[in-house]
Amino acid sequence: MKIATAFNLVPDTTEAARTAYRNLEDELGVRPDLLVLYATVTHDSQALFAEIAKSAPNLSIQGGTSCRGVMTAAGFHSADGVGMGLFGISDPDGDYGVGAASIKGDARAAGAMAVQQAIENAGRLGEPPELVWLSGVPGYEEDVLLGIQDVIGAGVPIAGGSTADNTVEGYWHQFANGKIYSDAVVVTAMYPSTMTHLAFHSGYTTTETTGIVTRAEGRTLYEIDGRPAALVYNEWTEGVITDYLDGGNVLSATTLYPLGRVVGTVGEMPYHRLSHPDTVTSDGALTLFANIEKGEKIILMAGTRASLVSRAGRVAKAALNAGRISADQIAGALVIYCAGCMLTVQDRMDEVAEEVQNALGGMPFIGTFTFGEQGCFIGGENRHGNLMISVVVFEQ
Repeated sequence: MKIATAFNLVPDTTEAARTAYRNLEDELGVRPDLLVLYATVTHDSQALFAEIAKSAPNLSIQGGTSCRGVMTAAGFHSADGVGMGLFGISDPDGDYGVGAASIKGDARAAGAMAVQQAIENAGRLGEPPELVWLSGVPGYEEDVLLGIQDVIGAGVPIAGGSTADNTVEGYWHQFANGKIYSDAVVVTAMYPSTMTHLAFHSGYTTTETTGIVTRAEGRTLYEIDGRPAALVYNEWTEGVITDYLDGGNVLSATTLYPLGRVVGTVGEMPYHRLSHPDTVTSDGALTLFANIEKGEKIILMAGTRASLVSRAGRVAKAALNAGRISADQIAGALVIYCAGCMLTVQDRMDEVAEEVQNALGGMPFIGTFTFGEQGCFIGGENRHGNLMISVVVFEQ
C-alpha cells in the first residue's frame, strides 16, 4: 500500500483540481485506487469533479465540503476560507467501494443503502469491510450509524465526519463517484490489504459538575434536574451565555464547555462523547449538535485553546498505540478535526497540523474540519459526537 496527499489554495477551481490531482498522482506513481476529496464550499464542486475526471475517469471518489480549509503533513491550508485537499490510496491487493444515498426522510434506511452499495461496488458482497469511512449531511448522524450497522453489524469500525460549510448556513455538499449531494450519506467500504487502527477522543477533561436530563426531545435539551437547561448551563459555566438567556446562537461561547456522556470505561477510566450547545431557544432550552435523551447523566466538560492544539497529535498517537505499531510502519492516515475546535484555535492550526505530523512521523495524512464527528471508541462503540477528533492509520 502507498498513500499520498496533495492540496491547493488557488481560488480557480479548475486550476486547483488539475494541479492537486497531478501532484498526487506524481507522488503515488500510479493512478489511485481510491481518492478522498475535501474542499471548501468556495469551490465549484461540479468543476472539481469534471477536472479530475479528465485525468482519471471512473475513479472511486468519496468526500465532501470542509470548513474553511484542510490540513496535511505540510500544514493548515486555507486562503481566506478557500482550500482543497486530496488523499489517494494505491492498494492493488485491496478493494474499495463508494456508495451514497439521499436521506429522503429516513436516515437509517439511507445509511443501510449507502453501505450496501459501497460493498457491492467493492466487489465484496457478503463480506463485512475492515472499515467504513463516512461523509454525511449534518443532523442525522445517529440514525445513519444505526443503518450502517443494520447491514454490517456492530463489530466493524465506522469513522468520518459530517460535511461543513464556512458559515453554518447549510451550504455543505457530499461527494461520491462524480455525483454531488446536499442531503446524503456517502461511505467507502474499505477492504485494505493491510491493517487499520483507529482512535476517537476529544481535547476536553471532565469537571465535577453533573446533572440528569429531565426533559429532552431529539437534539433539544429542555431541562436539567427539572430546571431550564440554558439557565442551569449558564450557572455551571459561571455565566458564559448570560447575554443569550432570552435566545440566540451560542456556538462560539460554548465551544470550551461541551456536555459529555460516558460511553464506556477502560479499567476504571471512563471515556466520553461530547455534545456542543449551539442555540438557546426562547423558552430556555439548549439545542445541540447531537441527540440527547431523558434520564441521561450529563457532565460539564472543559477545554482550553492549548488542549485543542495538542490533542490531535495525542489522538494520532493513540491510533498507533491501538495497533501497537510505530509511525514508520504506517502508509498514511485520515484525520477528522471538529470545525468548532478549528475555529477556536484557527490562528494556531499550523501547530495542530505539526502535532499530527510529529505523531505520524511525517507520513501523509489529510484532515477535514467537520460539523459532527463519527468514530469508534476503544471499547468498539461506533458513536457520533461533537468537538471530537477521529484518526485512522493504515499500515504499510
